[in-house]
Amino acid sequence: MTQAERKLWRSLRNKQLGVKFRRQVPIGRYIVDFVCVNENLIIEIDGGDHFEKENDKIRDKWFHAQGYKVLRFWNNEVLRNIDGVLQRIIEEISPSPLSPPIKGGESIGDESPVPNEEKSAKGKSLIPNEEKSAKGKSPASKRGESV
Repeated sequence: MTQAERKLWRSLRNKQLGVKFRRQVPIGRYIVDFVCVNENLIIEIDGGDHFEKENDKIRDKWFHAQGYKVLRFWNNEVLRNIDGVLQRIIEEISPSPLSPPIKGGESIGDESPVPNEEKSAKGKSLIPNEEKSAKGKSPASKRGESV
């Protein structure tokens, strides 16, 4: 491993970012610097010899076809700005909660009993049962008072 790879590995190993990374892993006919199989994420640390290399483009295209996302960092970027590199990796592992909403929501003519109810990716409601049962009731009836 290069000095930059060793520095990054110290931060990736032992699930320090919450996911397991492996180093120097063969994928197809290539060997990647680091991979998180659960996230389909490959991290490559490149020196100056990788500048504008056609082989890297072919390699990355093949990884994308296999379902992997590839993040590439320069050696000097890892050595001089490890916090920025780690932040970029974390962003890829845990997308921002401010990312655009999943398709769905209210549409014209939507007559569902609970409009705009948030759902998880599996279709389950994200609103606690107490809140669901209180929807549509007056503030007094939510507190259990008679109206």
